[in-house]
Amino acid sequence: MGLNGRLVITPLTDRIYLTLTQALSMYLGGAPAGPAGTGKTETTKDLAKALGLLCVVTNCGEGMDYKAVGKIFSGLAQCGAWGCFDEFNRIDASVLSVISSQIQTIRNALIHQLTTFQFEGQEISLDSRMGIFITMNPGYAGRTELPESVKALFRPVVVIVPDLQQICEIMLFSEGFLWAKTLAKKMTVLYKLAREQLSKQHHYDFGLRALKSVLVMAGELKRGSPELREVGPRA
Repeated sequence: MGLNGRLVITPLTDRIYLTLTQALSMYLGGAPAGPAGTGKTETTKDLAKALGLLCVVTNCGEGMDYKAVGKIFSGLAQCGAWGCFDEFNRIDASVLSVISSQIQTIRNALIHQLTTFQFEGQEISLDSRMGIFITMNPGYAGRTELPESVKALFRPVVVIVPDLQQICEIMLFSEGFLWAKTLAKKMTVLYKLAREQLSKQHHYDFGLRALKSVLVMAGELKRGSPELREVGPRA
């Protein structure tokens, strides 16, 4: 919410936007899946921002039951917001089967363009702008395979590791750096070497999140001290 930054648009971002908007046109949800730190949640949030909608992110876990998820669905349906459920495949398989029937109820109401419908024993209003999205990290420990009844309600999209150098270069240009191309190459090589050669402990993060925060801080330093010289191409 508010006046904050936007995502760098890459061919991958375009493809995700296209898939998610096509899913919405068919009254389906979107299901970006891929490794951690590839921008699944951020891309969904940025698309919601572009459309002027609120996107509520919920981190899912083994402790979530169908009643808790049902309350979130009820709120989304009534206010027309988007819901992004992170790590959706961590929810227990028995709970997922009930959740699929809840989503199907909402989808039927959207298809028939109803303004009110029965949900979990209550009659609630329905805003047609609502959307349900799930993100998944397949292959990680503690993840369950989604039942077919859930898969049928979501349009899958595979998210791969983005081109870090391109993102780095565009962010540096937007922060006001003139030697962005050279600096982007240096930064991505530095983080690649750090990822490969430094400690593999899980609390060290040399991915896109860490790189982005460094670039934003570099932009603040540049604006605060404009007299400082940027690194030249042969430096």
